[in-house]
Amino acid sequence: MTSPRPNPIQSLVRAANRWLLRTPERSLDEAYEAALTIKSIEDTHFNGRKVSPDFGNYSENVYAYFQAELKKYLNIIKLRLTEFKTSSSVFRLVNVAEGNVTGIEVDTSTPEVQTLDIIDRPRETLRKLKFIDEVLVRYGSLDESSSSNSLGSEQSRKRSRLGRNARRRKRDGEAIASRKNPETARMMAQKSEQRPKRGSQFDTLRAVESTGLGERRSDAASMVDKTGVLPRSILRTVDRIKRELDPEAEEEIVDEFRNSKNRTIVSLRFILLLIIIPLLTHQVSKNFIVGPAVDYFRGGEEVQIFLNNEMEEDALHELQHYDERLRFESLLGRIPELSEEEIEERVKDKALEIEKKYQRRSGDAIKNVFSDILSVIAFAVILVNSKREIAALKTFIDELVYGLSDSAKAFIIILFTDTFVGFHSPHGWEVLLEGISRHLGLPANRDFIFLFIATFPVILDTVFKYWIFRYLNRISPSAVATYKNMNE
Repeated sequence: MTSPRPNPIQSLVRAANRWLLRTPERSLDEAYEAALTIKSIEDTHFNGRKVSPDFGNYSENVYAYFQAELKKYLNIIKLRLTEFKTSSSVFRLVNVAEGNVTGIEVDTSTPEVQTLDIIDRPRETLRKLKFIDEVLVRYGSLDESSSSNSLGSEQSRKRSRLGRNARRRKRDGEAIASRKNPETARMMAQKSEQRPKRGSQFDTLRAVESTGLGERRSDAASMVDKTGVLPRSILRTVDRIKRELDPEAEEEIVDEFRNSKNRTIVSLRFILLLIIIPLLTHQVSKNFIVGPAVDYFRGGEEVQIFLNNEMEEDALHELQHYDERLRFESLLGRIPELSEEEIEERVKDKALEIEKKYQRRSGDAIKNVFSDILSVIAFAVILVNSKREIAALKTFIDELVYGLSDSAKAFIIILFTDTFVGFHSPHGWEVLLEGISRHLGLPANRDFIFLFIATFPVILDTVFKYWIFRYLNRISPSAVATYKNMNE
């Protein structure tokens, strides 16, 4: 007798039921993972204490990064705890209605697993909840997680509104006092002049570090994408309507625009510094420091003219070409007929000229080596001392790249890939490597150049493909589809 075939609809319903019943456990695990991440940040960077400027010797921009990460994981914990509480309450009511008071899914096929679930699962749940509560208590977020988000946002809006009203009343009072008593107004003006003024550079860097609004919105968008309960477009539309109805939306937009403007200014200034300072270091050191030192040590009579055999072959080829051209023009009658002694005299003068030329070229190659080293050191010093500017530049590039349209992204990717790893790229790499060799006075090793061309573009192409698959495909799938269509 044949056994009945399993019904696919019943299997699908059973799988969906198991997935729904595991929602509380899954939500609690994600909240626990976020709490573990916060604990890891504390142990690694703040000596096991809370994320605070009092327990870590970091710059303002680095602390702003840790603060943004902390807010992101705290928001994940709050969201997943809310999901855990809601799903647990719903499934508890369903289990009570169906007669399963324990609320535990029983698998009759494996009694051992059933016993472990009944005994160990509540204990494990309580352990995770205790650890999550400890993390939330350190940052004063336990009460906020239990309360509604709307109440917290309403309270923050009330506090900011009261602060603005107090500042407005203070300004109005000062204006009235100045109209009534000019002497009082003069004293208040003197006090304001004696207060320390913040320069434009400080304001710019402060605006660069205060990227919280954009980060909060991006973090909120990422959390909404992870939920998957409703389509993302509907949630974004609802969020946009809420922001438009917010009475403080105009001020937030203005602040965001100012921060974006300041980030752009700092980023462009930093890019110019990265280009101009190494070039100035190279030219100044070559002309005033390295150049005189090299000329002093190479000023003897027995100085080496050629640094390598390639330079010597070029010099001999140039002298031979001059001799042949001189004889050819003499035979054609373009110049007066020259005797053998006159031709030899002119060739000798040309040889002396070529000697000075290649001696100067060899000296320039030696100067370029030391000047390039100093330029690299200057570039590294700028990078080490510009952590805030690097963070601003990274944010600026992210906004610039990911803010482009899908066709523009695909166009830039195709342009870069075809230029550096395309069919005609080996010729460009060959010219580039030969130019670097001449700049440093090194012989152009053809074997090394061909080996470099055979390996480096392949590695670069792999990096491009990995970036497209790992990051761009997750952030902008439509751009990847456009890139594939344009590339075909």
